[in-house]
Amino acid sequence: MSAMGALIGLILSIVLIIRKISPAYSLILGALVGGLIGGFTLSETVTHMIDGVKDITPAILRILTAGILSGVLIKTGAAATISNAIIKKLGKSHVYLALALATFFLTAIGVFIDVAIITVAPIALSIGKKLSIRKGVLLVVMIGGGKCGNIISPNPNTIIAAENFDADLFSVMYANIIPALLGLIFTVYVVARLMPGKGAFVQEEDIEKEQDNLPSFISSMVAPVLTIVLLSLRPLFGYGVDPLIALPVGGIVGVIAMRKGDFLKEGMSYGLARMSVIAILLVGTGTIAGIIKASSMKDVLLGALIQTNLGEVLIAPLSGMLMGAATASSTAGATVASSSFAEIILKAGISGIWGAAMVNAGATVLDHLPHGSFFHATAGVTNVNITNRLKLLPYESAIGFVLAALSVFAYYLFSS
Repeated sequence: MSAMGALIGLILSIVLIIRKISPAYSLILGALVGGLIGGFTLSETVTHMIDGVKDITPAILRILTAGILSGVLIKTGAAATISNAIIKKLGKSHVYLALALATFFLTAIGVFIDVAIITVAPIALSIGKKLSIRKGVLLVVMIGGGKCGNIISPNPNTIIAAENFDADLFSVMYANIIPALLGLIFTVYVVARLMPGKGAFVQEEDIEKEQDNLPSFISSMVAPVLTIVLLSLRPLFGYGVDPLIALPVGGIVGVIAMRKGDFLKEGMSYGLARMSVIAILLVGTGTIAGIIKASSMKDVLLGALIQTNLGEVLIAPLSGMLMGAATASSTAGATVASSSFAEIILKAGISGIWGAAMVNAGATVLDHLPHGSFFHATAGVTNVNITNRLKLLPYESAIGFVLAALSVFAYYLFSS
């Protein structure tokens, strides 16, 4: 089918999402309209939509089980303990590094980026009040740290990119470690220090009471450490523990180590609720991905890249960036991009690991746009009004762009 049909369907989905229509339904309707306009019959359109969903079903199953780890870290207070320990250790003299590192580490061990920011925000606002730091700067530092951690985490965006490229999850996570660390440095020592002195300061009413009865730092680290160890067995020793097993096992053992078994049911319910929203969104993204994959859009994009002499390798980060912007979600962006363009990226001679890593990094460039939930969730938790929240977009985009560029550079540096 024609690329124009797929493009119209994608634009329609974006417009509907911006108009506050359910993202899943917006994507499904966009896929249906795109297929019909592109030249498919109704029956063919539905078939390609279903095929697109089938392609990502294994990843959806893994994402649902990953909710156990994320839910346990949040509901037991382990995430709060870890973030508090990092911030306390680095102290007020390194406040930007402490806040960025806290959200970086939480997302890197499997906490959703918005949940990581919600977890760190109370202590960030408390420090900001004492040191007279503006809320906008605090938020950008936390978001930057979260973006850096998100490209090396066992979060849904990484899981689904690895799945669609048939690549080992831990290897995809590991590929972006250097870009993530350099991105963290860029966030703390460039972006945070170049932001203008505008925006509101933290007020007393912005500060919330911190969580009580938190577990110890050592017991809090059991779940993430065990999870990473299990995921690393396949690339290191050739004996694989699938994320479907590794992530929930890490969460369950972590609960036992923290002696908070009563929180397991609550953590599972919380994680399932969070992941169910993602799973439903992924069903919608699967339908539009199926239509894009069946269209000539990927060939048009590849031809445009060849014409500009930018090279085929850029189709990975660019597709992630464009789809991340379209859906205002790194998870949905990584899903559509990896589902639609994995085949052509692999045919260009790029390995599945690096293809997934670059798509994942590209999806972080514009995933914070206002038609997505992340924009509003992060504004709400720090009490930043919409006008001031919009002013932060260029700084977030700069961090995402640096991450994508560094991922491409790492590919050229380490894949040759």
